[in-house]
Amino acid sequence: MGQPAAQGRQSDRLPLVVVIPTKNEAENIARTVASVVDHVRAVVVVDSHSTDDTCKIAAGLGAETVDYTWDGRYPKKKQWCLDHVRTDIPWVLFLDGDETPSPQLLGELRAVFAGGPPSVAAFDIPLGYWFAGRRLRHGYTIVKRALLDRTRCRFPEVGDLGAPGMGEQEGHYQPVAESAARLRSPIEHEDLDPVRTWFERHNRYSDWEAWLELHPEVKERIRQVKTRQGQLFHKVPFKPLVSFGYAYVYKRGFLDGRAGFDYALAMSFYRWQIGLKTRELRRDGGASGP
Repeated sequence: MGQPAAQGRQSDRLPLVVVIPTKNEAENIARTVASVVDHVRAVVVVDSHSTDDTCKIAAGLGAETVDYTWDGRYPKKKQWCLDHVRTDIPWVLFLDGDETPSPQLLGELRAVFAGGPPSVAAFDIPLGYWFAGRRLRHGYTIVKRALLDRTRCRFPEVGDLGAPGMGEQEGHYQPVAESAARLRSPIEHEDLDPVRTWFERHNRYSDWEAWLELHPEVKERIRQVKTRQGQLFHKVPFKPLVSFGYAYVYKRGFLDGRAGFDYALAMSFYRWQIGLKTRELRRDGGASGP
C-alpha cells in the first residue's frame, strides 16, 4: 500500500531538480535541503570536497550527493551540473547552500508548471537578501537567473580561466537563455555564517573584478551577459560613492536601519577594493592570464 501513495506524492511534485553547489555548507545546508526536498522531483548537492558534514547532513535529509572536482577548464561548476546532473529532468533550479525558496515562490512555481513545461527558457528570480542577521527590504535589488531549461540555456565561456578569485564557480554573470521571464516571489538568501565570511568572499570576488579591469575584452563579454542593472553599473564613474548613494538613498536602504547602512557601506567598500586593486595591478605591470 505504501508504494502507490509514494508514487502519488512524487507525481504532485514540481517537475524540476534543485541543484545546490556546495563547499563546507554544514551550517546552512539542512535548512536549504529541507525547504525543497518534499516539493520537487529531486534535490542534488554537488559538493567540492567539503571537509565538514555538508554531504552527510544533506543525504540524511533525502538529497542526492555528487562529488565535483574542477579540472581548471570550461565548463565550470554550474555548467557542469547542467551537463551531468540528473539530465533526465530538463528544468533546473539552482540554489546556493544558504538559500531557500519562499512559500510564495513555491506557489508561483506550481502555477508556472501547472499547464506543462513553460514556453520560456529561463526565469529570473529576486533574492530576499539577509545581511548581519536582518532581512533587507530596501537597498539593492538582486535578481538571479536561477531556473533554467538546460536544453535551451548555457553559461558562457567568457575567457576568465586565468583570473583569480572565482576558481571553479562561474562569476557574476547570467546564463544565456533563448528567452526569459521574471517571477515575483523571492528566494531567501540567509547566510548563518558570521559576517566575516561575507567579507572573505567579497575580497576574493574583488580580485576577479580587478583582473577584469585589465582585460577589457573579457570584461565586455561579461558585461553583455549581466543583468540590465549590472550592464549600466559597469559604466558608472565613482563607483564606491554611487554604490552607497544608490543603495542607501535612492533605493531607501535607510529604512532598514543599521543593517541597511552596514550593507550599503559594505558594498561601497567592495567597489573601493576593486578600484584599489586595479590601480595596484596597473602599477605593477598588469596581471597574468589570457
